[in-house]
Amino acid sequence: MVDKGQVISLCRSLLRAGRKYPDYNIREYTKRRTLDGFRMNKDLTDPSKVREAYDEGKAQLEVVERVVKVYMAYPPKTKNIMELKLQ
Repeated sequence: MVDKGQVISLCRSLLRAGRKYPDYNIREYTKRRTLDGFRMNKDLTDPSKVREAYDEGKAQLEVVERVVKVYMAYPPKTKNIMELKLQ
């Protein structure tokens, strides 16, 4: 059984991992997707469904952490409009 503390910890970990992206658009997408996913599953009561959603969240956390590492190793050469300074 997954308890409330583990779920909150997973949500915080996903949000923290998403903040590591240097690109504004990806940071905001990750934040929005994380919060939407947790809101969508907030009413789950069946322990097997809760465990399934929790395992999916853990898998997504691993993907985000792996992609952040690749993204930091090979950053894009151009900046998006949110990152450009006004001259």
